[in-house]
Amino acid sequence: MTRCRVDFDTSIGDETYTTLKSSTEFMQQFVSSLSLACVEGVREEKQRQVMKLVEAKAELREVQEQIDEATSFAGGDDDADDESSDKSTAKSDVVDKLTKREEELMQIIANQGFDPTSDSWDGPKLRIYFPDEGSAALARRDWKSEVPSCVEFSSCGGVQVADTSKDAVILFFCPRASEAEFVEKILYEMEEKRGEELMLTVMVNPLLVDMGVTGFGMAGRRLRERLIDGLIPAYYLRTLPWGALTRVWPQLFSVWQEDANESTGYRLIKAMDRLPSNPEVEDIYDIENGDMRAPSEGFGLLNALGDFVNGMTRL
Repeated sequence: MTRCRVDFDTSIGDETYTTLKSSTEFMQQFVSSLSLACVEGVREEKQRQVMKLVEAKAELREVQEQIDEATSFAGGDDDADDESSDKSTAKSDVVDKLTKREEELMQIIANQGFDPTSDSWDGPKLRIYFPDEGSAALARRDWKSEVPSCVEFSSCGGVQVADTSKDAVILFFCPRASEAEFVEKILYEMEEKRGEELMLTVMVNPLLVDMGVTGFGMAGRRLRERLIDGLIPAYYLRTLPWGALTRVWPQLFSVWQEDANESTGYRLIKAMDRLPSNPEVEDIYDIENGDMRAPSEGFGLLNALGDFVNGMTRL
């Protein structure tokens, strides 16, 4: 069983939206891709849904044409009232059936090929734990058409009533320091309960150590050792005012600067085998642009002191 972390931050310091809100679109795409890659049967289900989507669109056009034909017939012979009434009733019944079918097809199309009347998932599951029940409830309502049907939604804390006996992948979405105890409890319980059948645990944008909750002392350090330090940084993206800091495992962390002369719009200025601190990132930029000289032995004591102060303020 593998534990890893994914960090995604394109806010560039803008705090208009919470991390959870600003990461939602990325999370939906990430969960869909991860389900296709890791959960058995999802790829086949996706192919069936694509076929259903194509068939639903074709049938919808036919149904709408039939409705237009049925409703375009107006009246009949005024002298044959009884016969006209019978025909009108029969035609009304046909239109009602076609309209009902039209609504069903439009719902299938809106759900990207998923048919709630016939489709159900009975295989391995991917479960997402949200920081609170409110966020999980919104996801149950809004994410159904965005992610595969193997995905289920839970929240950190509260009474856990969901059946987790088929969970194969677990994601903690933006867990905060106040949920650290719950995250650790669920993590160990599921690893013991599911064993090798639990393929992967991913923490997306975790903030499990906070000065106001866990502190920066022994409690925070032990939490880091138990829960955070062992996480593999599988993916990292943080946008900067002048570029970006990225990493895709197993490649190195890389610092990029915007450059209009490059075909991609960015130029690589530094690659490192570890995540550089904020002061180091700014120094890399300044050195690249001639605003300061490169230290003879890398980033030394001053940056170490800067990291400590920065850690005290953030944690």
